[in-house]
Amino acid sequence: MVRINSPLKPFSTDAFRNGEFLTVTDSDVRGKWSVFFFYPADFTFVCPTELEDLADNQAAFDKLGVEIFSVSTDKHFTHKAWHDTSPAIGKIKYTMLGDPTGAIARNFDVLIEEAGMADRGTFLIDPEGKIQYIEITAGGVGRSATELLEKIQAAQYVASHPGEVCPAKWKEGSETLKPSLDLVGKI
Repeated sequence: MVRINSPLKPFSTDAFRNGEFLTVTDSDVRGKWSVFFFYPADFTFVCPTELEDLADNQAAFDKLGVEIFSVSTDKHFTHKAWHDTSPAIGKIKYTMLGDPTGAIARNFDVLIEEAGMADRGTFLIDPEGKIQYIEITAGGVGRSATELLEKIQAAQYVASHPGEVCPAKWKEGSETLKPSLDLVGKI
């Protein structure tokens, strides 16, 4: 089962990005922060709203040094066709991974085997290739790029400030906590 601090498993797949086809492997992900954003299928209903939200917030992800990889069990050819025909998907500049065998979705434990599609799963991978954030929602529940950005900021802060933690509702620039005996029972 995939858990926090689980390592990114090896993969190699075809992808679509900025009008081109390319091959992406787990080696391409290491050394930087990245988000794997699984969704059930191209040409559906909730999925384009989520992917468009990510595209609309691309600059904020770029500012944090985070690369986005959307993933469905569709082929990279289908991603291109969707990109070329949907105004929402046409905004996407990030990499859309094809996962027609479900291997990557299986690696992250989000493949719905009987349907051949992925659950709505979001995974934040740190530069060492370890999972630092996991969110899985029901098929009818869309996710928010703004909320994801807040989680990324907190994860990056904690990674660069050992001994500090981010409390609930933490926003960049606000106070953190330094767990110690002095705090026990004071919060």
